[in-house]
Amino acid sequence: MSVEPLLELLATHARLSDADLADRLNTTENEVRAKREACEREGRILGYQAVINDDVSEAERVAAFIEVKMTPERDGGFDRLATRISRFDEVSSCYLASGGFDLLVLVEGTSMKEIAQFVSEKLSTLGGVLSTSTHFHLKTYKKNGCIFEKPVQPERLIVAP
Repeated sequence: MSVEPLLELLATHARLSDADLADRLNTTENEVRAKREACEREGRILGYQAVINDDVSEAERVAAFIEVKMTPERDGGFDRLATRISRFDEVSSCYLASGGFDLLVLVEGTSMKEIAQFVSEKLSTLGGVLSTSTHFHLKTYKKNGCIFEKPVQPERLIVAP
């Protein structure tokens, strides 16, 4: 069994048991367990997470996508500074990107002010950061393969006696 179908299935259905995964992949539970554990040891699987619907959650969270322009370092490119930025508690994701900026950083906090302070006091003051552009998250339509939509209520015609 190739490991790729297992990884694809775990990416969207991580709570399935090894037995259920084996049924879906037409293989044995022992083979699934061995492949999954090997992927965890090798660092191919870094963790398992729930996709949270913030519209339903009671926690008040604010998120922003921050475009970061940086100066690459000799013999290191963007890696050292990107790793440093990734280590901030406020940063939930950090990606090297193509286009008009170098990094796309997803930051989360409890308020817009908290995120603004992070950008002005921590992120933009780092040596090598040339500029930032912050875009606040307004609404989620799809995240990690999960579509955020309200269940459609079937319309019933009103029947009067």
